[in-house]
Amino acid sequence: MKKGLLFLICLGLLSFGCQKKEDVIKIGFAAPLTGDQAKMGTDIKNGVSLAVEEWNDKGGVLGKKIELILSDDQHDPKQAVSVANKMVNEGVIGVIGHFNSSCSLPASDVYHRAGIPMITPGSTNPLLTEKGYENVFRVCGRDNQQGKIGAEFAVNYLKLKNVAILHDKTTYGQGLADEFKKFLGDKVKVVYYSGIVQGDKDFKMVLTTVKSKDPELIFFGGIYPEAGLLVKQARELGMNVKFMSGDGTIDPKFVEIAGVAEADGTFLTFSPDPKNIPTAKDFIGKYQSKYGELGPYSIYSYDAANILLDAIKEAKSTEGKLISAKLHSMKFNTALGEIKFDAKGDVTTSPYVIWTTRGGKFVEYWKP
Repeated sequence: MKKGLLFLICLGLLSFGCQKKEDVIKIGFAAPLTGDQAKMGTDIKNGVSLAVEEWNDKGGVLGKKIELILSDDQHDPKQAVSVANKMVNEGVIGVIGHFNSSCSLPASDVYHRAGIPMITPGSTNPLLTEKGYENVFRVCGRDNQQGKIGAEFAVNYLKLKNVAILHDKTTYGQGLADEFKKFLGDKVKVVYYSGIVQGDKDFKMVLTTVKSKDPELIFFGGIYPEAGLLVKQARELGMNVKFMSGDGTIDPKFVEIAGVAEADGTFLTFSPDPKNIPTAKDFIGKYQSKYGELGPYSIYSYDAANILLDAIKEAKSTEGKLISAKLHSMKFNTALGEIKFDAKGDVTTSPYVIWTTRGGKFVEYWKP
C-alpha cells in the first residue's frame, strides 16, 4: 500500500514537472545588472521585460507563456561564458544579450555550439558578426560605422588638425578607438594614442601627458563611468579641449559623473533620437509610464525581444536552426522602424548620427 501510494505521488510530481516544462518557453537575458554599468544593464532589462510582458498578456508564443531568465554577466568575459552555459543548461531557446562586446564575443561561442539564437541590443564590435555564426544577430550598428561617422565629423565639420585618442583596453573601447583612428587616415594628426584601465578612478597622469601634446579633441573609446571621470579631471587640469566618445557614453550617468557644465559640448556617436521616430511613440509611452526615463538602449532590447519572439512564432518551433533561419529571412516592423538582417546578422542600414550635450541633456547635432 505504501509503495503504491509512493508511486502515485512520484508519478504526480513527475507529471506536474513535465506539464510545467511544456507550458513555458524560456528566453534568456544577459547584461551587467550589478556594478558600475548596472544602470545600462537595468535599462535594457526593462526593455526586454516590457516586450515579454506584452506577449504574455496576449497569450505568449506558440500557445505557451514566456519565462524570462535574467542573468548578470557583470560586464566580465569569464562571467559571460559562465552565464551563457548556465542559460543553455536551463533550456532557453533564445537569448537577448549580451551588452558589452567583450562579453558577447566569448558567449556567442557557447550559444553557437548549442544552436541557440542570440540577439545583442548593444554589442558593436565588428568581429561578433564576422565569425560566420548563423545564430548571432545585433539590432545596433557596428564600430566601423560609428568610427567612420565620428571621423567624418572631426574632419569635415570640426576641421581638426590634431587629436588625442584614449580607450579602456576592452574589446569595445579599443575597437571603437581603432576604427576612429583608421578613418581619420592622414587627414588629422593623432598626437597621442593610449589605453587606460577600466575601473580606475584617477586619470590625471595620462591627461597631463595628453595636455602636453596640445590636441584640439580627445576621443575616448569606452563606457560612461570612465568617460565621465576623464572629462571631469580634464577640466580640473584646465584643459578646454573638445571631447568625443561613442554609444557607450551616451547615458545620463556620464553627465552625473562629469558634471553638467563640464560635460557640456561633448560629442557622441549614436543612433537617431527615438522620440523623433513615429513608430517608437507607443513604446516610449508604455516604457515611461512603467519605468520612468528611457534608457539609451531600452528600445533596442525591446525590439530585439520582439524580433526573437516574432521569429519563434513564424517558425512555429523552438528549434534554434528554424528560428535563426526566420531571423535571416524576415523583415521586422519594430519600434525603431523596419529591421532586416543581412547574411552576417547585422542590420542592413547604418544607424549613426552625432549627438552633443547641452545643459545636461543629450540632443542630436549632426549627420552627414
